[in-house]
Amino acid sequence: MVIKQGNKVKVEYEGRLESGEVFDSTEKHGGEPLEFVVGSGMLVSGFEKAVEGMAADEEKEVKLSPAEAYGDKNPEYVQKLPKDKFPAEAEVGSMIGIPTPMGQIPATIVAIDDESVTLDMNHPMAGKTLIFKIKVVSFEEGDFLAEILKAQEE
Repeated sequence: MVIKQGNKVKVEYEGRLESGEVFDSTEKHGGEPLEFVVGSGMLVSGFEKAVEGMAADEEKEVKLSPAEAYGDKNPEYVQKLPKDKFPAEAEVGSMIGIPTPMGQIPATIVAIDDESVTLDMNHPMAGKTLIFKIKVVSFEEGDFLAEILKAQEE
């Protein structure tokens, strides 16, 4: 049996940048396997697609283009705002939340000058190629996507 859309999966993983830097892993999250439903959109699409067709105890390494991961950087998501809208302790590299009617959007302060603060609202991994080592610990067959959709309707 192999993993299909809608199956509940547990995996161990390690995510690296092309430089070899590990940016995320099972170990960084206490060693517990990551559990998700394939096709739920909980993870980047390339990761979810990579586990489809795998079996329990199978391992593989995949290289995801930006389009399969967090997308390309969008220059429209980099904006300058008046400096007086920010606390005096704001500094380059800080992450802040931008309030919107739909909730907060995370942004990184990328530049500060006398008049303005430049924010980058792209995901920090946007534009990057990601490499994942994936090991399937276990999976449950079934249409768990239907259960998720039903719970969202209630």
